[in-house]
Amino acid sequence: MQMSYHIFGESHGTGIGVVMENLPSGIRLDFDAIEQDMARRRAKTDGTSTTRIESDCPKILSGVFEGYTTGTPLCAVIENENTRSGDYKATKDLARPGHADYTGNLRYRGYQDYRGGGHFSGRMTAPLVFAGAVAKQVLKQAGITVGAHILQIGRIKDIPFDPVSVNEKQLKAVAAKSFSVVDDQIGQMMREEILQARSNLTSVGGIIQCAIVGVKPGIGQNDFDSVESVISRNLFAIPAVKGVEFGLGFGYASAHGHEVNDPFVNQNGRIVTQTNHNGGVLGGITSGMPIIFQAVFKPTPSISKEQQTVNLQTGENEKLVIKGRHDPCIVGRAAVVVEAAAALSILQLTGDIQMPMKEDEI
Repeated sequence: MQMSYHIFGESHGTGIGVVMENLPSGIRLDFDAIEQDMARRRAKTDGTSTTRIESDCPKILSGVFEGYTTGTPLCAVIENENTRSGDYKATKDLARPGHADYTGNLRYRGYQDYRGGGHFSGRMTAPLVFAGAVAKQVLKQAGITVGAHILQIGRIKDIPFDPVSVNEKQLKAVAAKSFSVVDDQIGQMMREEILQARSNLTSVGGIIQCAIVGVKPGIGQNDFDSVESVISRNLFAIPAVKGVEFGLGFGYASAHGHEVNDPFVNQNGRIVTQTNHNGGVLGGITSGMPIIFQAVFKPTPSISKEQQTVNLQTGENEKLVIKGRHDPCIVGRAAVVVEAAAALSILQLTGDIQMPMKEDEI
């Protein structure tokens, strides 16, 4: 059966969490690796993110016994510890521009938890990262590695992955950094771009580039369960993701066919392509080349400049100045979040990975 997951909770509720179903049994979880991913998502102390610092320690309630997955639903909960709900009470009826306050109010008829964005908050990416860390460890058994870096923040661009030769070593090297960029000097320029936005009482967006290596050719379908469809579905569940492109993506619009078709060659008995403009996917099915995609994140909607809005209770036009603790840019913390969504997607696409029976039962 296909692995599925469900994220629950609200930003200022008691806790947030995730339930993962149909995981293979017998995966020995590396809790140090899980903590490393949680730390990559955690707010920074250099002024480039929110001052809301959470320990984000997942408490596993079920699905793991003696360090191994049992195959039954894995449930993990993360307590919300550092909340300041009073920051939102005075403006709870004012629809924050760029947020889901208005649409959430329509969908849930006014009963939604408005504090900190409730279930629409970027806080909900914490259990996603936990689930993704587990998925990565399952995929590791099949020789699959997922990695991402900050490709762009504002006007500053990092060095992109080589779409043909990107490899596991490079992906792990980027993941080991607190600020996930290929070029650290460019990373410092990105930090300065974020700090400049904060000083101007605004925010800035950016792009995360992700690569998946080790996926066998022939996985996926040409319809609703295409590789692009499954990955995109999970990516668009990440708050603030507004666009996704695979390989050359929108660059195809200004190209000619002879410039961007990927020529096939037989390389020591293995069919590969000399270029990888299609991002490792043809007709919704993996080609065996690295899967490459980019996800764009909009600037954080919570900014300190005065904005125009409407009071949802009175219907009157009002002015709004948002107070509280907010990221001037969420992209600096988003690489591991995109990795998580990608890993969960590939696990859903590849199906069940069987582990051997325990030695004492053979």
